[in-house]
Order: sequence, then structure tokens, then C-alpha cells
Amino acid sequence: MEAFAAESSGMPQLNPEFWISQIFWLTITFGTLYVVLSKLILPKISANLEIRKSQILENIEAAEKQREESEIRIAEYERTVQNSKNEAKNYFKKSREKLLKDINLKKETLDKELNAEIEKAESEIQELRNRAPEKINKIAVETSADLLQQLIGAEINNSSISAIVDDLSKKKLDKYYGN
Repeated sequence: MEAFAAESSGMPQLNPEFWISQIFWLTITFGTLYVVLSKLILPKISANLEIRKSQILENIEAAEKQREESEIRIAEYERTVQNSKNEAKNYFKKSREKLLKDINLKKETLDKELNAEIEKAESEIQELRNRAPEKINKIAVETSADLLQQLIGAEINNSSISAIVDDLSKKKLDKYYGN
């Protein structure tokens, strides 16, 4: 019998006599849940979301500023490196030019000294060349006079021997110098 009583009464939620009380408690429960959620929990969640959003934006802005600063520093570094390279090239170029200038100056000085020595040697050679025939003639005259004195036994006039030697030497000089 008890089983029949449970079947006849059915589920209380579906019984229309309990509907008004169910609607009342449903309204009270969901109203309270709505008020609690909308006034207490959701504002905290939205405030946390706003704080996170603002922190993320601040972090993004800070990262952007740091990126811009690092790009500026990298550009300054590259300019500094390029300027240093240019200065080094200029120093090298100046040093090279100075070294070449010193080398050319020393070369010119050495060339002048060598030319002076060459001219001095050429003038000495020319002077020796000019005096050589006279010395040769003098030696030839003295030698000829000594030889003739030893051969003949008599002393011969140096002026006649000198004339003969001069005549022979002019013929030989013409042959060598093409006069």
C-alpha cells in the first residue's frame, strides 16, 4: 500500500499545488545569487581583469620603450663603431701619407747626394782623362829619352822626342775618340 501512495502522489515538483512555493524560492535563490554575483563577485573579477589588462598594457609600453631605447643604443653603438673605423682609417691614411712623404723626402735627398757624387766622380774622371795624355806624353818622353840615351849613349833633345810622341799620341787619340 505504501507503494501505491507514492505512485499516486507522484513527484512533488510536478504537483501544481507546490508550484507557487517553488517559484517563490526559485526567485529568492536566483535573485540572491544574482545580487551576490553582480554586486560582490563579478566586480572583483572585472576589477582583477582590468588590473591585469592595465598591467599588461604597462608591460607592453615598458617593453616598447626598452626596445626603442635598445634600438637607439644599438644605433649609437653602430655609429660609434663606424666613427672609430673611420678615425682608424684616417689615422692609417695620415700615417701612410706621412711615411710616404718621409720616404720620398729621403729618396730625394739620397738622389741628390748620389747625383752629386756621380757628378763629382764624372768630373774627376774627366779631369783624369784630360790630364792623362799629358802625363802619358811626359812619361813617354822621359822613357824614350832614357831608352835612347842607353841605346845611343848620347843625350837627345827632349823637345824633338816630345814632338814625335805628341804626333803619335794624337793619331792614337783620334783613333780612340773618333775626332
